[in-house]
Amino acid sequence: MRDISGSLARQSMLVAGVCLVADVGLFLTGGPSLTSGWQVWLVLVGSVVVDAALAGPARSSGWVAAGHAVMLVVSASLLPRSPVGNNAGILVAGYRAGAWLETIPALAALVTLVAGLATSHLLSIGRSSHDWRFITVNLLASGLMPWLVGRYTTARRAYLAELQQRAERQRHDEQEAIRRAITEDRIAIARDLHDVISHHVSAIGIHAGAARLGLPGDDVPAKRSLSAVESSSRSAMVDLRRLLDLLHGQDSGTAERQPGLDNLDELLDGVRAAGLPATVSTLGEARSLPSSLDVALYRIAQEALTNALRHGGGGAVELELDFRPPNVTLSVTNDFSPSAPEVATDFRHRGLAGIRQRVTLFGGQVTYGPLSGSTRWQVRADFPLEEESTP
Repeated sequence: MRDISGSLARQSMLVAGVCLVADVGLFLTGGPSLTSGWQVWLVLVGSVVVDAALAGPARSSGWVAAGHAVMLVVSASLLPRSPVGNNAGILVAGYRAGAWLETIPALAALVTLVAGLATSHLLSIGRSSHDWRFITVNLLASGLMPWLVGRYTTARRAYLAELQQRAERQRHDEQEAIRRAITEDRIAIARDLHDVISHHVSAIGIHAGAARLGLPGDDVPAKRSLSAVESSSRSAMVDLRRLLDLLHGQDSGTAERQPGLDNLDELLDGVRAAGLPATVSTLGEARSLPSSLDVALYRIAQEALTNALRHGGGGAVELELDFRPPNVTLSVTNDFSPSAPEVATDFRHRGLAGIRQRVTLFGGQVTYGPLSGSTRWQVRADFPLEEESTP
């Protein structure tokens, strides 16, 4: 970050140096010779001192202005026929007093400067030294004008700062309004989901359970299917409650955690309960994954298993997790029903499109199609995994 205080200090030193060079140069070229006496040296040294004081801190601006006023009187007293030694310095001192001081000290500094200018004119000997018109113009040009410019600069700076603060407050208020609108929308969506979807999903589970209990016998396909419907509805309600917690803005300490690879066994149990054999295997050493990737892998497995239930040929489903570097790969393989071949190759299908979107989000690749030399199909998702993501 830029050091503003250091920059201001360097600029003050530069201004003081330029004033010093200008005043000393003007005095040496238009004033008496240095051999004219001690008065010349006293005025020269005094001018150098008050000009150098212009590099001082802002709080000393009043004293610096008073020093320049005193130097004007001393110069006119000792060398009444010569130009004063701080012509440029008096202008800068007036500006500093107007710009950097509070109202009362700034007015006091202005009175001191005007008094010093008037007194120096009265003590000087020259054609216009006692002409009230010349004195008035000089007081306005050398005393009042720099002071007014300083006051104007300070007022303008304060006005710009106020505008900036006002714009910042407005931007903050707009962002807060947007956040409130988003929160209200999320709450409305959560309420609608709860009122519409959750009631129907709960009703599905209840009716499936009632139908299962009303069937005769203990081991019939209809009972297994109804049991799978009950399990699926319960799982859907759990996932729905997680989403509702997120939409309500609950933090991770109160909202239920999104399902991940640790929940694969529960997912496979639901598939098996629906009458579809399913197995899972792991290659390489299992590693800790980023939570977002862990959830994505679970959702892809969930979608692939759902597709196997809906479109598969009824054979076993094999789920494989490969943690061998540099990728983590999820593969789901199952028999495919010949009655719906377009689903296998058409990525516009909603389930496949969802899988592709999740994989693309992490910079991975997804492939889907028949295994060579067999009637089985496979969906394969490869995610690049950087080393720093591993434990």
